[in-house]
Amino acid sequence: MKTIMIAAMQSGAGKTVTTCALLSAFKRRGKCVQAFKCGPDYIDPMFHERVLGVPSRNLDLFLQGEAGVLKTLSRTEANLALIEGAMGYYDGLNNTTEASAWDLARLTGAPVVLVVSPKGGGLTLAAQVKGLMDFRAQSNIATLIFADTPERRAASLAPALERETGLPILGFLPPMEEARFESRHLGLMTAGEITDLSVRLKKLGQAAERYIDLDRILNLAKAFPLRGRRHPAPPASRMTDEVSASPPVPGLSEAVSSASSAPSVKGKAKCRIAVARDEAFCFLYADNLDALRDAGAELTFFSPLHDSELPKADGIYLPGGYPELHAKTLSENASMRQSIAAAIKSGLPSVAECGGFLYLGQSLEDAEGSSHPMCGVLPGCGFKTGRLQRFGYQTLTAPADSLLFRAGERIHAHEFHYWDCTENGTDLRSEKPDGRNWACGFVSKSLYAAFPHLHFGGAIPLAERFVKACEQWKASMT
Repeated sequence: MKTIMIAAMQSGAGKTVTTCALLSAFKRRGKCVQAFKCGPDYIDPMFHERVLGVPSRNLDLFLQGEAGVLKTLSRTEANLALIEGAMGYYDGLNNTTEASAWDLARLTGAPVVLVVSPKGGGLTLAAQVKGLMDFRAQSNIATLIFADTPERRAASLAPALERETGLPILGFLPPMEEARFESRHLGLMTAGEITDLSVRLKKLGQAAERYIDLDRILNLAKAFPLRGRRHPAPPASRMTDEVSASPPVPGLSEAVSSASSAPSVKGKAKCRIAVARDEAFCFLYADNLDALRDAGAELTFFSPLHDSELPKADGIYLPGGYPELHAKTLSENASMRQSIAAAIKSGLPSVAECGGFLYLGQSLEDAEGSSHPMCGVLPGCGFKTGRLQRFGYQTLTAPADSLLFRAGERIHAHEFHYWDCTENGTDLRSEKPDGRNWACGFVSKSLYAAFPHLHFGGAIPLAERFVKACEQWKASMT
């Protein structure tokens, strides 16, 4: 397998649009491509998936550790791994390059296509690009592509930038209405919310075929070497548990059918886990679903928005998403709220992250400021703040054993939300890389409910522990 990365100087420069254009073009050529996203973002991979029809996967050196990233990459059967970078190329943990797009490119050996949006810039762009190339001895930057640039402007700039930087300019994407994906408080609108997205993606692919030298892009890609071990896996003080093709996330404009199931695991499933997946709960890592299935779980998907009650299961997974945008509908589905509340209060093993955590509270304020009753399992009320809360990477410390964690462990996680809660829990300690820390979360032998998102692809066997608890619950019910 060969790898290549699409990166930029800063957020908003056109990485996602360019990545989708290239994915569409390569797919039209019959290339076997797998998309990846650097970092913890949930939304950009939804666009990748809509292009290719298979889940895009995250590569996060902080959440997974180097071993986890290499494992995710090595499991793909594609001939080409196209990785979309995150933020600015060198922007990493706490104003360092750690876990940045550059760090990932260095680990994987991926040559980098730098996306540049000239706008009002001229020759100064060459100075900026040269600065990026010289900032680290091995930048991996191999070529440039102009984004949102008229053809005449691209033709005028290309010779000067090639002369000053020594990099080839392999094309451009012109200004296109199809390339304008709407945004809101957590970034881009999700892929399922753009009704004509398939048409847009097709036109982006056609533009890439017309204006970008795809053959030279493909020739730049390098074989992925399983080498190097610079990043340790996320640390754990106790590792006593035995560590033993996820389904694509549907478009959010389509309701998930009641109790729709993923393909069964090999052999007899140890347990069944009900996974919420619809317009309100859509932030799911493909690797998390794979990890649960690898651990022996059968996954059954359900919609807290559209289904009348929780399907029969031995555990519940409520991921993040946008429950605040669907608070009224979630509240009006009283039979679902009541069935989930009864199941969790009975001790059914349950994981609820961010939006799932808010759903389990007493009430949730919608975008207009109206408050709606939720499941009532937890004491807090969700409310709108208008700004990001505790955004970014963090490390959770577990003072005692619980469903997912063992006493003394330090678990890497991240937060990304504009809504907060009047009661965030005190069972865990969260610490930012800059030293700021606070109490958070409700955890027990059967529950993880907190704002921080978890990745099941790191060194700590979170999926295995969840499945084991579900298996024990199943046995206790027979």
